[in-house]
Amino acid sequence: MDARTLKIDAAREALTYVSDGMKLGIGTGSTAEEFVRLLAVRVSQGLSVVGVPTSERTAKLCRELGVPLSTLDDIPHLDLTIDGADEIDPALSLIKGGGGALLREKIVAAASDRMIVIADASKLVDTLGAFPLPIEVNRFGLGATEHAIKNAARDLGLDGPLTLRMTNGEPFATDGGHLIFDASFGRIPDTRAISDALHAIPGVVEHGLFLGLADVAIVADAGGARTVRAAQ
Repeated sequence: MDARTLKIDAAREALTYVSDGMKLGIGTGSTAEEFVRLLAVRVSQGLSVVGVPTSERTAKLCRELGVPLSTLDDIPHLDLTIDGADEIDPALSLIKGGGGALLREKIVAAASDRMIVIADASKLVDTLGAFPLPIEVNRFGLGATEHAIKNAARDLGLDGPLTLRMTNGEPFATDGGHLIFDASFGRIPDTRAISDALHAIPGVVEHGLFLGLADVAIVADAGGARTVRAAQ
């Protein structure tokens, strides 16, 4: 099965958790976009929902397909967020941000009663970190922030290059106007420790470790979509 088919299978299963009248957080990325396409069909058939998108890219697709949208200013509390992930560990801790929307994704997820992650089974890992950790940073003081991130990581036994994300020869800018370092730490045995250390750095806006936010993951492989819950 090709990757897109697996993403569609996971998105289709996630749609069974959506009921009439829900206020939905809608994620960013290729898997989330498959969910938007399936959701739009249900909306055209009469399903009443309102979505809060996690990026301008997602908002544009929702508008094109007729999915009603709002904002967290008007709807500060959501019933459910459905989003993808770059890595998922057995505790349902995540690395997110490969698509550059990690700050808005985390704000929306935190404003929701539940978060469902949708992915193909290749995103399941024993320990987070093979996928470079996105770290969203303020433009001001970029060099000092980079230095502080490296020192904080080194103190926790993490090493590896920080790479400023680029696109078309220019630094990639998030929807909020920030920049992103991709940190190739490798295995991250203590995700809470590095999360706390990064949050203590003034120039760090947010990072792509999503800890304690996902309730279930729906992952698809050749055998179909299955629901994964956090290991006890």
